[in-house]
Amino acid sequence: MTDSQLARRSVVTAIFVAPLIGCSETRKTESAPPPTVPQPVSSPAKLIEIEPEASGIGLDLRYATTNNFTGRVLYSQARAFLQGVAADALMRARDSAMKEGYGLTIFDAYRPWRVTKQLWDATPPARRNYVANPKQGSRHNRGCAVDLSLHDLETGMLVEMPSAFDDFSERAHRNFMGANAQAIANRERLARYMEAEGFIGMSNEWWHFDYEDWRKYPVLDLPFEDL
Repeated sequence: MTDSQLARRSVVTAIFVAPLIGCSETRKTESAPPPTVPQPVSSPAKLIEIEPEASGIGLDLRYATTNNFTGRVLYSQARAFLQGVAADALMRARDSAMKEGYGLTIFDAYRPWRVTKQLWDATPPARRNYVANPKQGSRHNRGCAVDLSLHDLETGMLVEMPSAFDDFSERAHRNFMGANAQAIANRERLARYMEAEGFIGMSNEWWHFDYEDWRKYPVLDLPFEDL
């Protein structure tokens, strides 16, 4: 084989090998640190802990237990945090609920980015519209999202809702009307308390609410021990 033929063969080989190198780089990116996000408009406030002993507040932090869709403990501590403005808004929603005989039970609040990655990896591709893509980060990672339900102040029991928490079906959608009237009324009651204080409900998860200013805050990957 001549030198010119060897040169042409090297070029052809490089063309076909390059995409394989690209795929390897993509796999590395998936396990990389949190993605770069736009700088917040103002410096992020300190995350505020939602105290479990607070009147009208219950904590049922599912990712600190095996009682979640992964069946694994993902949080090292059963604690709930939010950005200060979101925490204040949540307490106002709690006050409105208590006037009508209800309290708020929190399933999840601030979530470290690494757990968002674990949830993404644990979710079948066909169901990933129910979990946040770690490449963009979650609003939970920003301390500006909360998953919650209502409980009866007298009994302490969760009220009936159209589906369970983390139900990956149409029953979880905010416009699902196939549940009984009481469950639908409870879903709407929760939305009324939260939306009045600046939270926006997610369309396919009745339990998920984002605080309106979430874009001002960065994606965080701080473990609970550091908060």
